[in-house]
Amino acid sequence: MNDTPRVAPKSPSEALKPVAPPAPPPKARRRRRSPFLSMLSGLFTVALVGAGVVGAGIALVSNQSKSPGPLASDRVLIIPRESGLTEIAELLQREGLIEHPLSFRVAAVMGGDWHKLQAGEYLFKARVSPQEILGIISSGKVVEHSVTVPEGLTSEQIVERLRSNELLSGDIAQVPKEGSILPDTYRFPRGFTRQAIIDRMARDQRTVLARIWERRPADLPIKTPQELVVLASIVEKETGRADERPRVAGVFINRLNQKMKLQSDPTIVYGIVGGKGTLGRPIQRSEITAPTPYNTYVITGLPPGPIANPGRAAMEAVVNHSRTKELYFVADGSGGHIFAETLDQHNRNVGRWRQIEATRTQQGGKPPADAIDKVEPPATPDSRTEAPATTQPASDGGAWGLPVAQPAGGVAGTRARAFDASEGTARDPLLNKTFDLNSPKQVPQLKP
Repeated sequence: MNDTPRVAPKSPSEALKPVAPPAPPPKARRRRRSPFLSMLSGLFTVALVGAGVVGAGIALVSNQSKSPGPLASDRVLIIPRESGLTEIAELLQREGLIEHPLSFRVAAVMGGDWHKLQAGEYLFKARVSPQEILGIISSGKVVEHSVTVPEGLTSEQIVERLRSNELLSGDIAQVPKEGSILPDTYRFPRGFTRQAIIDRMARDQRTVLARIWERRPADLPIKTPQELVVLASIVEKETGRADERPRVAGVFINRLNQKMKLQSDPTIVYGIVGGKGTLGRPIQRSEITAPTPYNTYVITGLPPGPIANPGRAAMEAVVNHSRTKELYFVADGSGGHIFAETLDQHNRNVGRWRQIEATRTQQGGKPPADAIDKVEPPATPDSRTEAPATTQPASDGGAWGLPVAQPAGGVAGTRARAFDASEGTARDPLLNKTFDLNSPKQVPQLKP
């Protein structure tokens, strides 16, 4: 027997009535994100993107700055004063040295060179890279030019030489004192001032002269550095051969020690024209005995000042002069000179030189530029009698070759007129010329 209770069946209306679903669980409350964190997240994203872009840009700029440029051949370019980075970049592009001005500017800023760029004249090699260009311009290693001032020029001649150099700028306040500047080759950048060159030459002269003066021998008959420059200027004008300078200086030193007149033709010329340098015509006989402060045929001892600006070698020759007894010298026909201790020896040397010149004349030849006849034949007797010619070397015998000899049938104490007149004549290689006597290639050919 089934004891389970029986349930009465539902009515149709009750069977179709929907059953309400259970209520959903309550939603969890979301926390609001901080605005600050959102901003940081955005910035970080932007930074990552920016870093990628910058990195790519840096790589591109670095690659371009190190790559060879478009310049096909070496080029000198002037960077004007007051030029900024932009102007320089545009100039470089315009002149064909770079292709990308923006890349050049960025590389300059990145490398820290933008504030170091200097105006001036620069040499750029072919295919130079932008990075190398920046290094050159920021280093200030501009192109250097040079001016050579030959030994033996007067201060006026040197000033004119500097004024004619178009690479220099400005003017020279005043012509320096004769003998106060050192002839040499001086290097300078474009636009360097002429006065600065003169100042450098004067500074170098003081330095060199002081060092040479310290090494002078005790028996040198020169009392001051200025007197050393005076004698060196005479030596400089008397010979252009380096090997002869000490010997020529020795002749003049011996003459000073014996109280003989120096009798140097260049001193006659300087006494007439001063700093102009050359006479432009033959020395006249009357000028040999015409008194001027510089005429060493008239005055005893050294002239009052230098007759040119001697070089270092000429000053060295004075303090390191040859220790000989020589008092005379004359051209030897080969570009040099032959020296003599006595007047008789000297007269024989002069005779030999005249024979050489006569032979050349007969053969239709002419003396070379560096072998000028330094003796003019006498025309009439000369009664000058500073010292008897028959007893001792005359004080006006002339270091260059003034043969003092008693003419046949003449009176004791008289001598034939003979003098050096080649300075300033048509046969003088120094005639209105300025050139380095130590550079044979620059010596002009003599006119017949």
